[in-house]
Amino acid sequence: MSDATHRPLAGLRAWLTMLSISLEERLAYRGDFILGTVMRFLPIVTQVFLWTAVFSATSRPDIAGYSRDDIVAYYLLTMVSRAFSSMPGLAGGIARGVRDGSIKKYLVQPVDYISFLLAARIAHKLVYYLVAALPFAVIFFLCRGFFPPAPDAVTILAFLLALVLSFLLGFFMEATLGMLGFWFLEVSSIIFGYMLVQYLLSGHMFPIDMLADIPTGIAGTSLADVVRWLPFEYTAYFPSAVWLGKVRGWALVRDLAIEAGWVVVMALCCRLAWRRGTRRYSAFGG
Repeated sequence: MSDATHRPLAGLRAWLTMLSISLEERLAYRGDFILGTVMRFLPIVTQVFLWTAVFSATSRPDIAGYSRDDIVAYYLLTMVSRAFSSMPGLAGGIARGVRDGSIKKYLVQPVDYISFLLAARIAHKLVYYLVAALPFAVIFFLCRGFFPPAPDAVTILAFLLALVLSFLLGFFMEATLGMLGFWFLEVSSIIFGYMLVQYLLSGHMFPIDMLADIPTGIAGTSLADVVRWLPFEYTAYFPSAVWLGKVRGWALVRDLAIEAGWVVVMALCCRLAWRRGTRRYSAFGG
């Protein structure tokens, strides 16, 4: 076997080994993991009561094209989207490793740091969905009356592709954010600000369509138009809108291509931040 062929295979084996180790680490504290996963489903009841109260207080049958049932179904679907795209502790962990010097081991060992982080996050998601599969199934079964009829096979495939892309987008966005630690001693305020903006503009709280009536004063554009120029909607709103049939035809193809483009852009930014950051890095402690 030539060296050119051996190197990619060796890299793949190393990555699979990192994935296996990360899975074992996640399963070591499965009791705590299971409890934390189940507790995340409790806000669902609050959301159902909240939107029921909102629609009871208005005579309108829908808001921005969403009925009460649509909103509840949308919120449940965003829980799935956010479970893919959210990366709890990723940015803060990277910044902390830079600050305390523990990241330096990845500079001297033959392990690609970004690939290691990606393997660890894939392991986290695999364990999460292994634990959350049953609660998700129960919740969706109990709330099946809120959902429209199941979409066609093409829409389901587009939904699954959007979820995978949202995972990659969320990963590279937060990893890039964490690497600001190479330039700033403390980035917790930056991370908090990012999380707040991301939560508001991703569509997790409410569908982005509800911002269409809020003008910006810029050439007749609405706030929804501005938000759609940003990558945040692909981490929560977009996969949910795909399942509910809010995005169809060529618009669906276009938006999937845009989401894939954002993944490429953020992956390149992540690589660039890592290379530039490690060139100027001086490690202490660890």
